[in-house]
Amino acid sequence: MKRPVEFYSEGFKLCGDVYTPDDLSPGEQRAAVLLCHGYTGVKDLYLPDNAESLNRAGYVAMTFDYKGWGDSEGTRNRLAPYSRVMDVQAAMTFLGCQPEVDEERLGLYGTSYGGATVSWVGAVDQRAKCIVSVVGVGNGARWMSRVRRVDEWFDLLERSAEDRVKRATTGNLEYVDRSDILLPDRQSAELAAAARRNNPAAVGTIPIEYVDDTLGFNPEWIVDKISPRPILFITSDNDRLVLPEESEQLYAHAREPKKLVVLKGYGHYEVYQEPAFSEVMAETLAWFGEWMPARSDRLLEYGFKPPF
Repeated sequence: MKRPVEFYSEGFKLCGDVYTPDDLSPGEQRAAVLLCHGYTGVKDLYLPDNAESLNRAGYVAMTFDYKGWGDSEGTRNRLAPYSRVMDVQAAMTFLGCQPEVDEERLGLYGTSYGGATVSWVGAVDQRAKCIVSVVGVGNGARWMSRVRRVDEWFDLLERSAEDRVKRATTGNLEYVDRSDILLPDRQSAELAAAARRNNPAAVGTIPIEYVDDTLGFNPEWIVDKISPRPILFITSDNDRLVLPEESEQLYAHAREPKKLVVLKGYGHYEVYQEPAFSEVMAETLAWFGEWMPARSDRLLEYGFKPPF
């Protein structure tokens, strides 16, 4: 079952959806997972499939739109990473208040740039008891530079520096096509365009400001602070948009308990489609099942003792 919800982050009203399992008994509380989309995603793109998979496994799940995206309030189409961290923390607070949720068992799942977001939130917010980062970014500069020719990278930095001055002196944001910054490979461009084509909330422009923001947002700096809470990283050896080294470096910087899964043969956007989607969710559900079981009676049945 899905119900629309509203909550607030830094004074802005955000919109989301809470998904509940069909076998939920009156008064029962379950573990819950907050789903965080990436780059220019919205709550109704990709993530409902993840929420339904989590429901079938017994979890409550929630999707939402960051400030300025989808149905949420805020400056349109900004990708401010630290602002998104605040949104995730506000969403965790709201999710923990829901009557069917055990607020002591909240998990995070982030995909693409959302994988970077949940890695950061997990490090700074102890309420995140179990984290999954899928095809996430560990270091913004490394990510953006590795998918460009050297000249293109320096051109982007110069363009960003000029925009930085304009923002400080005029207060205006310059918007550009999302592909000017994301620079997708051929496969990613085709799959993303197909997925976004029939979604009215999907946008095509973002502010150049995002380059500056991304250079200063590197979850690998602090991902070690998640321990002793568990984090799973999932990537693919054929991801040409967010290269596997991003998840590999996040894994290298993290501390136990941790796990790295490298899927074989899939591109970045293929993780949202079959057969890759089932592989992603099998690993995800196994991780949550090991470290944060959905039902409290399973905690007693297996003598579960969390590492936090």
